[in-house]
Formats: sequence, C-alpha cells, structure tokens
Amino acid sequence: MYMKGTAARMGVMKRVSLVFKAKANKALDKMEDPRETLDYSYQRQLELLTKVRRGVADVATSRKRVELQMNQLQQSANKLEDQARKALSMGREDLAREALSRKSSAQSQLNDLQAQYAQLQAEEEKLTVASQRLQAKVDAFRTRKETIKATYTAAEAQTRINEAFSGISEEMGDVGMAIQRAEDKTAQLQAKAGALDELMASGVLDDVGGRRDDIQSELDMMSAGSDVERDLARLKGELTASTPKQIEGSGANGGPQGAQAQQAQQAPYAPPAPQYTPPQQAQQAEQYQQTQGAGLPVADLPGLGDQPQDGDG
Repeated sequence: MYMKGTAARMGVMKRVSLVFKAKANKALDKMEDPRETLDYSYQRQLELLTKVRRGVADVATSRKRVELQMNQLQQSANKLEDQARKALSMGREDLAREALSRKSSAQSQLNDLQAQYAQLQAEEEKLTVASQRLQAKVDAFRTRKETIKATYTAAEAQTRINEAFSGISEEMGDVGMAIQRAEDKTAQLQAKAGALDELMASGVLDDVGGRRDDIQSELDMMSAGSDVERDLARLKGELTASTPKQIEGSGANGGPQGAQAQQAQQAPYAPPAPQYTPPQQAQQAEQYQQTQGAGLPVADLPGLGDQPQDGDG
C-alpha cells in the first residue's frame, strides 16, 4: 500500500511538472520575439569569434616567444663554438672541451624549442583557418539574420494592417466599441430631443419650470371659446332660417304655400343649404323660439316684425 501511494504521488507530481512546463513554454513562446532571439544568437557567435581570435593571438604570442628563445640559444651556441676554437688555438683543450659541452646543451634546448615552435606554428595555422571559417559563418548568419528580421517586421506590419482593416485588432476593437457607444448615445439624445420637441409642441411641457404665460394662456382660451361661439351661432342661424318657412307653410289652406308644403312633405327631405346668419339675428331667432311657446306674435319680437314674411306683398 505504501508503494502504491508513493507511486500515485509521484505520478501527480510528474503531471503537475508537465503542466507547469507546458504553461511556461506557452508563455515564453508568446513572449519570445524572433528578432531578439536572432540578435542574441548573433551576439553569442561574435563572442565565440572573439575568443577564437584571442586564442590565435595567444598562440602567435607563444610562437614568437619560442622563436626569440631559439634565436638566443642559437647565438649562445655560436658564441660557445667560437670560444672553443679560440681556446684550442691557445692550447687550452680543457677550456675548449667545456665550451663545446655547453654548446651541446644549448643545441639540445634549441632542438626542443624548434619542435615546440613547429607545433605552435601548426596550431596557429589551424586556429587561423578556423577563425576565418567562423568569420565567414558569422557574416552569413548576420546577412540571414537581417533578412529574417526584415521579413518578420514586414509580415508583422502587414498583419497589423490587415487586422486594422478587418477590425479584429485590440486597438481597432476598442475604437470600434467607442464609436458604437458614441453613436448609441447620439441616437438616444436625438430621440430624447425629438420627444421633447413633440411634447413642447403639444403643450404638455408648458408648465415645466413654472414660467407659463398666464395672459397668453387666457387669450388662447378666449380665442378657442370665440371660435366655438361663432360655430354655435352659425348652426343656430341655419336652424332659425328653416323654421319660419315650415310654420307658415303648415298655416295656409289650399294656397300656393300649402301646395308647396304638400310637395315638400311628399318629396324626400333635403337639408337646407348652410347660410351665414349674423350673431344679432341668431340671438333674435333664439328669442323667437323661446316665445313661440307663449303664443306671442312674430311682430312683437324686436327686429323680426319689421322683416317681410313669406306670402306678404
């Protein structure tokens, strides 16, 4: 059981580690800029090229030092040989032998230095060739890097332009939303202004603010009442003009008025043509209708008795 629990915990830890690595890789991939990566790689190659060149310089320095030592040993060997020759000429064989012994030691050192010099010279040549190759590779990488960076920049710019045209970029999306909000607010204000204009035209909002003109309101009411009274007087005048004719036609016997009344009764009713009656005559006609029920003669009414009746010569 303990082993199973440990294996389960290890499995969970591996999954957590895998998820974390995947998330980190995705975040890094989103943050990575290929141009910066190329620049960093080019910088590292330049550093490597600098190290190679420094190594070539160090090898060349060592070779030059060995060369100087070789020259010094060669000069020392030549000097010892001259000394041995001079000692023999003076009869000092022992001294000549000592000089030749030192020359032999110097020659041995010279041979070792020559071997080292040859080795350093070969190493310097190899490093020089490697440096030249690395230099060519770095130059090619720089050209390729600049080409890739230019292509990436152009593609990025084209993508941003296309996103701007299509309106799917974040900046243009924000601008589009701002424009939409502005249009909505403008439409709302226009609708409100139109509604207020309609309400003000209908008089609903006249009392807003408590500054209504009472005199103008009373004048408007009087004008409306005058129009109503004028229409009422006109209708009463029409009715008054048609009522006396009907009364006189019904009082005559056998005359032309009776025949006309009979014909009027037989003929279908046609409303009289509207005619305008002055307000004074309309008032007199109203008084006549009120006194008709009391049996007053028409001649007693002021203004009506003087008017010619139907049938009078």
